[in-house]
Amino acid sequence: MNAPGANDARWSGGVVPYPDPAVEVMDARFKRYAIGNTAVERLCTGMRWAEGPVWFGDGRTLIWSDIPNNRMLRWDEETGAVGVFRRPSNHSNGNTRDRQGRLITCEHGTRRVTRTEYGGSITVLIDRYNGKRLNAPNDVVVHSDGSIWFTDPGYGTLLDYEGEVAAHELPTAVYRLDPASGQATVVADDFVKPNGLCFAPDESKLYIVDTGRSHDPNGPSHIRVFDVQGPKLRGGAVFVDMGRGSADGIRTDVDGNLWASAGWGGPGYDGVHCFAPNGDLIGQIHLPEPCSNLCFGGRKQKRLFMTCGQSVYALYVEAQGSQIP
Repeated sequence: MNAPGANDARWSGGVVPYPDPAVEVMDARFKRYAIGNTAVERLCTGMRWAEGPVWFGDGRTLIWSDIPNNRMLRWDEETGAVGVFRRPSNHSNGNTRDRQGRLITCEHGTRRVTRTEYGGSITVLIDRYNGKRLNAPNDVVVHSDGSIWFTDPGYGTLLDYEGEVAAHELPTAVYRLDPASGQATVVADDFVKPNGLCFAPDESKLYIVDTGRSHDPNGPSHIRVFDVQGPKLRGGAVFVDMGRGSADGIRTDVDGNLWASAGWGGPGYDGVHCFAPNGDLIGQIHLPEPCSNLCFGGRKQKRLFMTCGQSVYALYVEAQGSQIP
């Protein structure tokens, strides 16, 4: 198909015909999730690199990071208004919620993972491991047992644009933090650049993106899958290779499909790729810029929110997200 580009009518305020050509059904298994009379909507634009969307259903609000601009933004579902949630944000990147509904954030600038308390104060959950500073935590998820799992590839220390240039004190790794004890353990250390991560709906598996190709042209650009065995991981086979581009943030739906943000592949590639539980690519949502991350939200967790380089997009789907509302 011809992917929508810069001249697509929607981006200039025109009308998009139904069904939206930006939603591509590549396998019959995706048909049940594609709604014929809905379209991809651009909710706002003007960021420099949007990341880490997280849905707050109790406030009908989407919050996300604008890393280079050192701020977090907020979109209100009722009014459509966009405003600043936090500035400065310490060049925040990935965000999620814990089981108590509190905001968990990865910060590039301070090289730490934090929790925003109900009253707005910030608690530092971790900024060091074995006495050494973390590189720059990137993305984060929370298990039903309360443990916090996050990746630490160090992108925030490579350029001042998204953090502060600094030498890495630790190897790149994936960590599990026990909030009760405050103790962290390395659960995976064989990634070049561990990036997005998410659990399967039943938490029996953990998917982790490796964006090592951004560091080395011959490096990996794939998503691996691990078996979760208590506080440890086993396995780590390649679930899918992302080909000419790269995945970033990922989420699963209740049926076990994996929805991956995709970018750096150009028209026909950039946007969101949906993979069946066996790894087959069954559908794509084409966007006019690289997609950095995504989350499900809305009243029934059936609205897909997608952060991209400069914009945030949304699409109603019949897939229901499996993450915390």
